[in-house]
Amino acid sequence: MFSKEESRLLRQEFWTSYGKSFPRKWILYDTKLKGFSFKFHFDTKSALVALDLEDDLESRIKFWEKLVSLKSILTDEYLPEAIYEEAYILEIGKEISRIYVLLDQKVSIHNKNNWRDVMVFFNEKMALFEAFFEEYREVIED
Repeated sequence: MFSKEESRLLRQEFWTSYGKSFPRKWILYDTKLKGFSFKFHFDTKSALVALDLEDDLESRIKFWEKLVSLKSILTDEYLPEAIYEEAYILEIGKEISRIYVLLDQKVSIHNKNNWRDVMVFFNEKMALFEAFFEEYREVIED
């Protein structure tokens, strides 16, 4: 078991190490579309890369419909394992819409032996998410 401080330091060390191992400017939070963001998530149970729609319901529906219309392209050409969840509840109780790819192995940010696998997963899957977004950005924005 780790104290909160030890856990915080491990998380900080992971993200610093990831940035040094895979130096790249990610689109992530700066898609230039309000409420539309890409995220990395790694905790004591899982790792995932996600496209989150977090704005008001009307905006979420607009983006969601466009992303559903592109689902076959995303899953055929980029991320066949992508999971679409129109109503995804975050731990804080907030409802968002999310498309994500989950690492299919048990991992923990507290276990440094998992870090390399997660870093490679993040690098591959986010690059594919971003390539999809860049290719279909005009459809999504319209």
